[in-house]
Amino acid sequence: MERQQFSGTIRHWNPDKGSGLAVVDIPAEHVQAIGGLKQQRVHGTIGAADFTSSVMPAGGGRLALSVSKAMMKSASVAVGDTAEFAILRVGGD
Repeated sequence: MERQQFSGTIRHWNPDKGSGLAVVDIPAEHVQAIGGLKQQRVHGTIGAADFTSSVMPAGGGRLALSVSKAMMKSASVAVGDTAEFAILRVGGD
């Protein structure tokens, strides 16, 4: 399995709240390569900063990557920023 690379904007899971869980939507062309619309662990980078996190279905056929505060701090990014991501399913072949 190849590492999937994409650019995405970090957003709040529930934009109306303006707080809470931060995520980035994974472009549709990468969803099947990651393993489809299901929750699973992934390893990757935001820029040059390593992380381990999870992807999860986000409704409407979307898959989202959970972006923790620690991940954002390590990569010097924040909600609203666009960043470069690379992810690989943990345990992927």
